[in-house]
Amino acid sequence: MAGKHARMSQTSAAFTSTSPQETTQFAARLGADLQPGDCLLLEGGIGAGKSHFARALILSRLSVPEDVPSPTFTLVQTYDLAECELWHADLYRLSDPDQVVELGLLDAFESAICLVEWPDRLEDLAPKDALRLHLADPEKTDTREITLTWQAPRWAAIVQGAL
Repeated sequence: MAGKHARMSQTSAAFTSTSPQETTQFAARLGADLQPGDCLLLEGGIGAGKSHFARALILSRLSVPEDVPSPTFTLVQTYDLAECELWHADLYRLSDPDQVVELGLLDAFESAICLVEWPDRLEDLAPKDALRLHLADPEKTDTREITLTWQAPRWAAIVQGAL
């Protein structure tokens, strides 16, 4: 469990995941409490584990397992959950924040669960009440430093429950 490595305050938490399995388990615990309108902004360099985290969370929410490809080239993949859609966006190839509107992502922020890789491409279109996850691989191993930050008070209980 990540909790033994965790540090938490009112608006942030951080922990070290020591394996891909631990990251997968954390993603599933965090994903269990997500609701329509929730947005996770996944930050970190190439190879930091953003896609692994997103794939694990998505698979944990699907009632029927399916292939969960990275949306690097399609920009967005959508999945049907019982209560809403889940959108997985990879904005690495996005050249202009206006393309976010064309993708329908702003509407999805209100009605779907959204996982957004490379959220810096959103600029000022990023939801203010989103949960930010920064993943880092400083040692270039299976260990990941995961830092979560938020403004909306409801995230504190969700994050604490996942840790």
